[in-house]
Amino acid sequence: MDRRKFIHNTTLAGTGLATGATLLGCKNESGKVDAFAKAEKQSAFKPSPIAICTWNFSGATARAGELLSQGKSALDAVIAGVAVEEENEENSTVGIGATPDREGNVTLDACVMNPAGDCGAVLAVENIVNVAALARKVMEDTPHVILAGRGAEEYAYKAGFKKQPLLTEQRKLEWEEWLKTSNYKPAINVENHDTIGMLAIDGDGDIAGACTTSGLGYKMKGRVGDSPIIGSGLFLDNEVGGAVATGMGEEVLKTVGSFLIVELMRSGMSPQEACEEAVYRITRKNNRYKDFQVAYIAMNKSGDTGSFCIHKGFNMMKWQENKNDVIESKAFI
Repeated sequence: MDRRKFIHNTTLAGTGLATGATLLGCKNESGKVDAFAKAEKQSAFKPSPIAICTWNFSGATARAGELLSQGKSALDAVIAGVAVEEENEENSTVGIGATPDREGNVTLDACVMNPAGDCGAVLAVENIVNVAALARKVMEDTPHVILAGRGAEEYAYKAGFKKQPLLTEQRKLEWEEWLKTSNYKPAINVENHDTIGMLAIDGDGDIAGACTTSGLGYKMKGRVGDSPIIGSGLFLDNEVGGAVATGMGEEVLKTVGSFLIVELMRSGMSPQEACEEAVYRITRKNNRYKDFQVAYIAMNKSGDTGSFCIHKGFNMMKWQENKNDVIESKAFI
């Protein structure tokens, strides 16, 4: 076959594939509208504003819901919502009062995404409480997506953030007690290794998300988990929906869990089905899954929500129409 004939035949084959894909985008043999048409229909529907977050952080969703009720954007709502926990000294996994690493240093990670698909993240930041807001600054005011460590901290000061020590006296005492044994084994569903991830839909039907954490308690210096990594700790597509993760970040990273959930919803799965499949991927590939927790929450463009985890004990908060409800998650085990 000469080159011209080869190219001609290849073009015909490609056209056939494209036509097939177009037909799949309309109806299958049984006459049912497939995932593409379903997603298009979902994106045209505008539910009443919603905010959901990982774990029982009712104050966070209440704050986000308050802003949504005022007509504020989804991005404004999630940043303000997670800030409630970043500023809560009693929360040992987020912001000020978080558990330090093995050397006694508190380092924070966060990321955000807006409805346009823009994103920003900061990793291993010290002395800054509201790192989700800092990640937003990186997204909106710099040419970059990620700033890390000292560079992120120095940028925060230039952007107007105040320096504030993050290690409280209570966490210091706990760390000093931990040093006596240095036993490192994160406990399932005990808040020494979790995060707050939040998704919101505003009055315009737009979706935004934020994720903020101190990471694993007594982690190695420099360790970063899934939370600030776009596609793992958080991912959204404003035409489809969004997802966030919590639990053992190393396991979420291996399957790019939040991105996977959004793509599964794009293909037609409900948020609940997509969260379940993402957890199944982990349990199928890792026979040690009984030793750690991973949990996901998700929301699609229609406002449908879902959650799933490996071990019982995980829950999510959902705010909608001035109701703030705790939803217990179904579990693999």
